[in-house]
Amino acid sequence: MTEPTAYVPPKIWTWDKQNGGAFASINRPIAGATHDKELPVGRHPLQLYSLGTPNGVKVTIMLEELLELGHAGADYDAWLIRINEGDQFGSDFVDINPNSKIPALLDRSGPAPVRVFESGAILLYLAEKFGALLPTEPAARAETLSWLFWQMGSAPYLGGGFGHFYAYAPTKIEYAIDRFAMEVKRQLDVLDRRLADSAYIAGDSYTIADIAIWPWYGTLAKGLAYDAGEFLQVQEYKHVQRWTEAVGARPAVQRGRMVNRVTGPPAEQLRERHDAGDFLTKTQDKAQADPG
Repeated sequence: MTEPTAYVPPKIWTWDKQNGGAFASINRPIAGATHDKELPVGRHPLQLYSLGTPNGVKVTIMLEELLELGHAGADYDAWLIRINEGDQFGSDFVDINPNSKIPALLDRSGPAPVRVFESGAILLYLAEKFGALLPTEPAARAETLSWLFWQMGSAPYLGGGFGHFYAYAPTKIEYAIDRFAMEVKRQLDVLDRRLADSAYIAGDSYTIADIAIWPWYGTLAKGLAYDAGEFLQVQEYKHVQRWTEAVGARPAVQRGRMVNRVTGPPAEQLRERHDAGDFLTKTQDKAQADPG
């Protein structure tokens, strides 16, 4: 057998639609809308257009935590955006998020609607709007924001890097998997060392830093992300495991992770959320039992 020929990049890159792996049908090298599509609008001031991915879960957890704290103005409508069907390229969605990624938030509480995109920006916007889950003391605020932006910069290595090459790429590339596995384990070690010294990510209090990091690294710590728990030996990170359990036990977290979810047990999927009572009456198992 001859060794495979090493890839040599051409002088000019061209797009090959057939070489995109699991997401080839929705990936493209240009931005903008592909079709006209109006977004629905519910009765609440906050309109969320999202999907139950880690980035989407950040925002639904945040909103449920705000409601748990008694902020009635945080009530929201959560509309399902099916990214595998290209909903994110509809004209109204692109008007809210020109980057065509979930989540996207429209705040209609003021005289003019305010659009917010990027999950970290949404968490910060909501924390400042309601004065919650973000310390005001300068050092504590700086610590919280540092960890928030750590997550925003680190998660692409986990999702787009490790997750893509380990679980979704059309072929297994040893170098790519090794490169990103090393980085993900380094990130877990960063968190583990931090959580050895504090109850929560930014200190003794639960903040938007925990809300941002948990959907990515908490899921990974439980071995659920990409079925990679054994591969990455996630049980070794004892402090991350302790924190993961503590955050996951919060009622608002348990509710938030159900919203806009389309995978997993039907009883844990609330495809759309428009009222607090929907968690009791409109989960997918109930929708299947009573399709009328």
